[in-house]
Amino acid sequence: ACFRLLCSLLIPALFLSGILCVCLVVLLWGIRLWIQQRRKQLSSAGRDGKRPLLVAFFHPYCNAGGGGERVLWCAIRTLQKKYRNVTCVVYTGDRDATGEEIVEGAFRRFNIKLIHPVKFVFLEKRYLVEASLYPYFTLLGQSLGSVFLGWEALLKCVPDIYIDSMGYAFTLPLFKYLGGCRVGCYVHYPTISTDMLSVVRNQDTRFNNAAFITNSPFFSKFKLVYYYFFAFMYGLVGSCSDVIMVNSSWTLNHILSLWRAGACTSVVYPPCDVQTFLDIPLEVEKSTSEYSIVSVSQFRPEKDHPLQIRAFAKLLKEKRVGQEPTLKLILIGGCRNQQDEERVNNLKRLCEELGVGNDVEFRINIPFEELKRHLAEATIGLHTMWNEHFGIGVVECMAAGTVILAHNSGGPKLDIVVPYEGRVTGFLAENEDSYAEMMACIFSLSPEKRLEIRENARRSVHRFSDQHFEDTFLLSVEPLFK
Repeated sequence: ACFRLLCSLLIPALFLSGILCVCLVVLLWGIRLWIQQRRKQLSSAGRDGKRPLLVAFFHPYCNAGGGGERVLWCAIRTLQKKYRNVTCVVYTGDRDATGEEIVEGAFRRFNIKLIHPVKFVFLEKRYLVEASLYPYFTLLGQSLGSVFLGWEALLKCVPDIYIDSMGYAFTLPLFKYLGGCRVGCYVHYPTISTDMLSVVRNQDTRFNNAAFITNSPFFSKFKLVYYYFFAFMYGLVGSCSDVIMVNSSWTLNHILSLWRAGACTSVVYPPCDVQTFLDIPLEVEKSTSEYSIVSVSQFRPEKDHPLQIRAFAKLLKEKRVGQEPTLKLILIGGCRNQQDEERVNNLKRLCEELGVGNDVEFRINIPFEELKRHLAEATIGLHTMWNEHFGIGVVECMAAGTVILAHNSGGPKLDIVVPYEGRVTGFLAENEDSYAEMMACIFSLSPEKRLEIRENARRSVHRFSDQHFEDTFLLSVEPLFK
């Protein structure tokens, strides 16, 4: 009787599921046909009678002025140089600026002049991808929000080629299967990484893993299940990309393990403005009464400025470099909001507690020329972020002629601070002790030896130039234009 009851319930349930699946497929196919129809209606032929190829970049914060934006404008300029019958489109949420102001901003910040005009599609629902909207389940919330934002973008403009240049992988299937586009992406860092999974699994307290979670086995297990589910979904949506570009070997390793699409994945180093820093003359240090250590990074928690201050205090306390010359730590960075300013105040308090208040300088939101001056005068360039996905600041310090001391992880370890033609280009450290030790070691070198390391570093950074980016980017996106 039980078996008959189960059969009588199971067969209608399977039948109903089948009907729902067919209805869903028909609905999605209908939406795809409707979107294709919209593409034909919205597109117009160029002067030669041919319809230009629309290449759209999904970059909701294209006016932000960071390293990701430099990649975007260099990519657009590269395509404009190579392909004549291409119109570049940028989906953006920067509705407080006009298209002309955004292009002018790119020229002013990055010295990138576009050859042809760019079409901007302004999105109204950018708030859906802001982290502040999702105090809990932030990764999932932002990813689902990006799908809605992507839908708005698709309705406003249906491109032939779609490139996500900001890390919103969940928009890729939307444009591929509903928009009928060829899709590519440039990944600056994975939304979730195997490192993040291990941090939760090992119950480590970090800036993105709160103490109340690490102290509770239940919350830790729940978060781990959530992360595994999200990693599975992230891998699913990412693998539908026709072309995948990543910014470093570290990002490559994570994307290969999560997306499993090795055949269409390649490393395209971001374009760093190395020439500007290479213009700083390089010469043997003159005898000086003060040496400076310079750190260049935004005042964000992951940059780990407290580690820099503690290592510097340890260096001074142990007087490993003798009484003379005196040492100065200069922290240069941008403050975006009140939280960043509060972070700076906490760092200043830490300096006072450690007794190095007079030896540490904070330079906030300084002009570019002042940044160049500090780098030109510095002996050591300091970087302490764990698992930095690439490290543009590290490249800039090396190009400017400082002896770099970076974190022994991520992009700096795998791609940047590596031997060049068999010669040392810089140094790596991991914790307070090793940073203090390595700084003492650098200061104990002769000025001639330091100059040799600085010259090696300078020669090595040509791998990260605009020209190298253009060559590798064009090679990677070629399949999208066939």
